[in-house]
Amino acid sequence: MLTDVFFRRYENRVIFTSVGQKETALFVQAYRIVDEQIWKYYGYDKKVDESVKAIWTGIHDRLSMEIGVKELSPKYYSYQTEWMGKPHTNSGWNNMNSVVEQWLNVKFNDSLDADMFVKRRLSFIELAFRTREEQVAQANAEFPKRLAEAEIQDRMPRKPIMIPGKRSDSVRAINEVLNNTFAANVAELNDRFKQAGMPLNYHNCFIQITLDEQLQEQVEQPFWLLVKDAKWRNVSIDMAEAIDRRDTAGRDPSFYAAKALESTIKIICDIKNWTKGNEKGVSDFLNHLENKLNGSFIESWERQSIQRFYSDVRNDLGHGPGSKDMPNLTPQQIDQTIEFCMSWVKSLIKRL
Repeated sequence: MLTDVFFRRYENRVIFTSVGQKETALFVQAYRIVDEQIWKYYGYDKKVDESVKAIWTGIHDRLSMEIGVKELSPKYYSYQTEWMGKPHTNSGWNNMNSVVEQWLNVKFNDSLDADMFVKRRLSFIELAFRTREEQVAQANAEFPKRLAEAEIQDRMPRKPIMIPGKRSDSVRAINEVLNNTFAANVAELNDRFKQAGMPLNYHNCFIQITLDEQLQEQVEQPFWLLVKDAKWRNVSIDMAEAIDRRDTAGRDPSFYAAKALESTIKIICDIKNWTKGNEKGVSDFLNHLENKLNGSFIESWERQSIQRFYSDVRNDLGHGPGSKDMPNLTPQQIDQTIEFCMSWVKSLIKRL
């Protein structure tokens, strides 16, 4: 099965020309976040947590498959010693977190490609955080059911020997801690990127390039936080695709940004029960948003702004030009369209 990894998405764009102290420090720091804060490889009894071992093994196997090697570093060890004056072979299996750690922290030398060396290790970090984010998302999806079950149990007679307190409060607290802890892990990773001087940001399962720190703080980061919920998944996917294509000089990044905005508009209409099923395009959905009977979710001038974008930009990119010249936007125009769509997605979601 193919896995979306950082080094392949950005293989045609050189980001790193050397590997120095900041890069190697980042590898150690990121590994420790994963190994010490996200998944502890050893339980309280000092034994390997088999569930955590399975997670590390899965990440290792997916990344090694994409790189094209059987193992990132040797899983099996063997060395010679003496025992009672006779040669003796010591052998065994390295723990999977150690297999990854040894590969992650191997010393760089000039015979290696610095850019790919760093990108492959960033791919481990991305896969680890993506795996954890998927676990958190699954827990959030199951949260309403767990809470409902706990509330039913709270209404039942309790035995005297039972621990006092509501089960529902415990379920809420566990879910809140889970989300807050992972949010702190992500914040720390992004701060580590800044410390290492890497123009990178992790959000919604992906590491992506960010070149404007002010734009990142004021537009991009709030956007990614707003679309973390499962119902905005298609919005997140298309906007991530737009940024990847922009950063790697791919085809039509603005088209994918426009798709993200259009999905947002449609989802809001669904949430508000305004969708009738006979809509033919984004214009019909904008009618719902502007309709005074629906409370004028957007004003006329706002609708005109969005409509003009789809008429003048998206339609040119979304349809074949025939014998005419292929439409191309300048890098500045691409940035502007992505920022336009991000800002509108933020604004519309905040109005719900």
